Amino acid sequence: MQSFSYDELSLELETSSGKALVFADPHIGFELSRGLRVRTKFEKSLAEFIKEKNPDLVIILGDVKEPIGMNRFVKKLLIEFFSEIEEYNVVITKGNHDGKIEEVTKEFKNVNVVNHFIIDNMLFLHGHQTLPEVKFERAFLGHIHPAVSLKIGETLKKVKCFFKVRNFLILPTINPYIEGFDVREGIKMIPFLKDSPSGETFLGDGTYIGEIELSRKA
Repeated sequence: MQSFSYDELSLELETSSGKALVFADPHIGFELSRGLRVRTKFEKSLAEFIKEKNPDLVIILGDVKEPIGMNRFVKKLLIEFFSEIEEYNVVITKGNHDGKIEEVTKEFKNVNVVNHFIIDNMLFLHGHQTLPEVKFERAFLGHIHPAVSLKIGETLKKVKCFFKVRNFLILPTINPYIEGFDVREGIKMIPFLKDSPSGETFLGDGTYIGEIELSRKA
């Protein structure tokens, strides 16, 4: 597992509603689908991170949970997670894994599930859908778990990253147990960015890695 800090897999933004903590793709309940026999308690440490940051607004860019449907185990984890952060305003931009999530969030008045969210000319969405017909200056999304391969000494290592295409910033998955996808493959899963020629790569600590060419003509 790549060493990490939640700070390096999330963003803090100043907004007209105060400080917003933004992150993507927690995939709570991922243990079942990935064959893990131990409980990581990831959702508990994520809730602790939110409380430590004490934001005015939490924006989760979709795929809050792993299973596309809802089962008893995941429902229990989600209830525990949302109970821990009940004092914070939470916006979820619904992802392709978030089917039936309203079965849980309807019990929490502080949680709002939407297809996309706009504040201060900033657009937030998951990234699997077509681009909404709204005006915005910058956009933030997840969905593709961006990562790049870096040569460290003699070893080629896959590292999670932030990936910027024009005025769109794609966030890595905040789940430390889930690896990222190569951005050149992942970008194909975003309908409105799939034909982009290139993008810029940043590590979570702000290090600029460089420009990556996404499509080559034969």
